[in-house]
Amino acid sequence: MKRTVLIVVAILAILAGFALVFARPWMAQRAFDRALDQNMGVDKAALLGDGLHAYVCGSGSPIPDADRSGPCIAVLAGGQAFIFDAGSGSIRKLMRMGFPMEKLQTVFLTHLHSDHIDGLGELMLQAWIAGSRGTPLPIYGPAGTEQVIAGFKQAYATDETFRVRHHGEKIANPAGYGGAAQIVTLPDGTDSQVVFEKDGVRITVIRVNHAPVAPAFGYRIDYKGRSIALSGDTVYSPAFVTASKGADVMFHDAMNKDMVAAMGRKLAQRGRVNTAQIMTDIQGYHASPEDAARAANEAGVSTLLLYHMVPPVPARLIEPLFLGKATAVFSGTLKLSEDGMIVSLPAGSKAVKFNSGL
Repeated sequence: MKRTVLIVVAILAILAGFALVFARPWMAQRAFDRALDQNMGVDKAALLGDGLHAYVCGSGSPIPDADRSGPCIAVLAGGQAFIFDAGSGSIRKLMRMGFPMEKLQTVFLTHLHSDHIDGLGELMLQAWIAGSRGTPLPIYGPAGTEQVIAGFKQAYATDETFRVRHHGEKIANPAGYGGAAQIVTLPDGTDSQVVFEKDGVRITVIRVNHAPVAPAFGYRIDYKGRSIALSGDTVYSPAFVTASKGADVMFHDAMNKDMVAAMGRKLAQRGRVNTAQIMTDIQGYHASPEDAARAANEAGVSTLLLYHMVPPVPARLIEPLFLGKATAVFSGTLKLSEDGMIVSLPAGSKAVKFNSGL
């Protein structure tokens, strides 16, 4: 009897194996068709509803991190979309999140460090083709932004001709290629001013301290009673705190200086003197998690999200070490931002919601 049962089980296992092998192409096709139906041409942003929605397209820094692209926060406000910085890899991450590129109004740069602009070429390309632009993309930034745009346009010039020739001018309109610099200047003695206002969206530029990089900017976005403040790169900045008063969410850069110093010591021990010196230099122009917590506390925001994190935080186990005493300084919601995170502030509400866009 036992032998019969074993034989039956063996036969069933063999038949199941054959079924799996022969059914695999059908299963793959079904999975592919389902993915098409759920993603292609679907406006995922429409599901978010009216309000302010921040897409974390890049929460990393110049130090390589497998999970985090370079600095980038995109914001959807009603029917308008904006992108703040374009770090390496961030635009591909943003497209995967279903960001409505066709609604993109403008780009804002916090400063011209390479890690904040090295995805700008890809951004201009995607805004042109995916956004079906007929005019160059407005790009706000400090003096020097025009040279950055010109450099990327030159680098992508051959690619532009290929795409126009391949797709035709109806799809790849040459008039929409590239970017148009909008130079932001703050008069001496002025720490903030409105630089964009349209259809209920107000964007304020804020002077921050990232010396010797100057000028360097943070931004505040207001829409229908909801608001987000972005620090860019800075040390603790009273001007940023003042301009962020009452915001719902603050994104602030953060560097754990003890961890960075330990990295520097290890590099020096191994003869990497120049890189070790860099680990010392960078500590002077970034806020610590405690500094960011202090800024959020004084600004009265309810939610603080750290981004541009140095060094990378590759595991949940390390998060408390990175945060240090920040949780004791700030009693609101404090999180390390993650690529793919969407932070939603519905209009007419006080709620702050977290979703995954990946």
